[in-house]
Parts: sequence; structure tokens; C-alpha cells
Amino acid sequence: MHDYDLLVVGSANADLVIGVERRPAAGETVLGSDLVVHPGGKGANQAVAAARLGARTAALLARVGDDAHGRLLLQSQREAGVDTVGVLVGGAPTGVALITVDPSGDNSIVVSPGANARLTPEDVRAAASLLHASRVVSAQLEIPLETVVEVVRNLPSDTRFVLNPSPPRPLPAEVLAACDPLIVNEHEARVITGAALDGSPEDWAAALLALGPRSVVVTLGSEGALVATAESMARVPSVKVDAVDTTGAGDAFTAALAWRLGTGSSLLDAAAYAARVGAAAVTRPGAQESYPTAEEVEAL
Repeated sequence: MHDYDLLVVGSANADLVIGVERRPAAGETVLGSDLVVHPGGKGANQAVAAARLGARTAALLARVGDDAHGRLLLQSQREAGVDTVGVLVGGAPTGVALITVDPSGDNSIVVSPGANARLTPEDVRAAASLLHASRVVSAQLEIPLETVVEVVRNLPSDTRFVLNPSPPRPLPAEVLAACDPLIVNEHEARVITGAALDGSPEDWAAALLALGPRSVVVTLGSEGALVATAESMARVPSVKVDAVDTTGAGDAFTAALAWRLGTGSSLLDAAAYAARVGAAAVTRPGAQESYPTAEEVEAL
């Protein structure tokens, strides 16, 4: 019996957001809007997105500081209905993301990991009961890679592992072999393969599958996504919307896909649903504040 539809192991950040007419070039200063602080971080975002969509139970394993930003993050998780039993407090200041957003909705992000860098393999081993209680475990790379490796090593045989390697870096074979799926955009695919990746997204997916993951999903922005396994490849469309802010849209996509897998959906159906969730998320500013409910997704 699984107690959780989804366990997210990952980061929790305070997003410090400034709107700009254009993002600055190297050595350039530009004026922006008033500073707005939002709860964010890839792990916290995914947990909230899944809970908003209706995950029976979503849980977060993360670390925040004993500070105002940490309290903001804990409050946002609890208000969304996320179980915070796995959120550890202290050891360093809460992580912070500095985000600039231009009028088209595109963003640039710099992350100071803070407490996220102190989420250790020992923390994962201490949370073994959470891993064993979860249908699907999702992770990202805003926490130490050795912590993600420890998640894989402690993963129950009947629990599915989903990884979005962001920010990207080369991955050890044992992590790649556990991914079902590995979720990447074009930039992440290039880093993971260490190749130029000429050709089509189907070519990128084939190069990624050769590294050992059980399945691959390549996100294609407004063009939807590509789902690839050893047996087949298929495109799933997105919904055409007017983008306001793309911050956190990838996290919404990953959360939706991981949750739907936990409910028994096929990978293709889960990715198709996730593409619609990601499209809904870009129509509003912010990350967690922009995440839709299941009813809002259906309205698309």
C-alpha cells in the first residue's frame, strides 16, 4: 500500500523576481520593476503543482533555512496540501533564485543553493520510509548529485523514478538506468549527452536512450513534447496560449507527468496531459502561483 502518489526530492527556494524590458548583456545595468518574492525551487514547485492538480497525497523531501524565506516555503507547501514531514529546517540560509523576466515571458535565473546544498545522502537514508511509501519519486539537480544517487540506491523495486536533470550535468550510469523517464529540454539533452546533437528531437532522444534510461521525454516548449522508449517515439502537442511568464513551467510539466504515471497512466498519456499543464502555467506570472487546478487544465 502506497501512502503517497508522489514524493519529490529536491530544492526549495525563495524566488526574487524583477520584470525587465530586456535582460541585461554582460557588463550592462538595466532598470526593472519592484522586487516580488515568490515561493519556488524545482522541488517545492513540483510538489505544489502535483497537489494543485489533485494528487491524493504529495510529499516533499527538502531542506530550508530557519529564516523568513524558509517559513514562506513551508507555508506555501502546507496551503497547497503537500505533506511537509520530509522538509528539514536549518543548517544554512534558505536557497534563493534571482530571476529576471522580460515582456515576452522569457526568464534568466541565478540560484544560490543555500540549504539545498545541505540535503545529504544521510537525509535520504533517514527518509527511507517516505521512499517506500511513494508510487513515484521525482528529483532534479538543484540538490547535490550524490543525494540523487542515494535516492536511486534506496528506491524500492515497485517505485518509479522520474528525473529532470536541471541544472544539467553529466550523470552516472546508475542514475540514468533508473530514469523512467528522463525529462530534458534541448539544452539539458546536449549537456547529458556531451554532444552537439544535430538533427531532430527524435535524434536527440535516440542519443539519450543509448545512455541507458528506460524512457526519455524531450520538452519542446510551445511545440509540446517527444516521448521515446526503446520500442517507439511519439510527439504530443501543446496548447497554443499567450505566454506571460515561463518561470516554473518545466516544473509543472514534470510534476503533472510524474503524478499521472503514479495514477496508472501510460507515459504517452501522462506527457500529453503534462503539456497542457505546462501551457496553462505560462499564462500567469510566477511559479507556484501560476499552477493550474485540474479543472483549469480541462478548460484548455
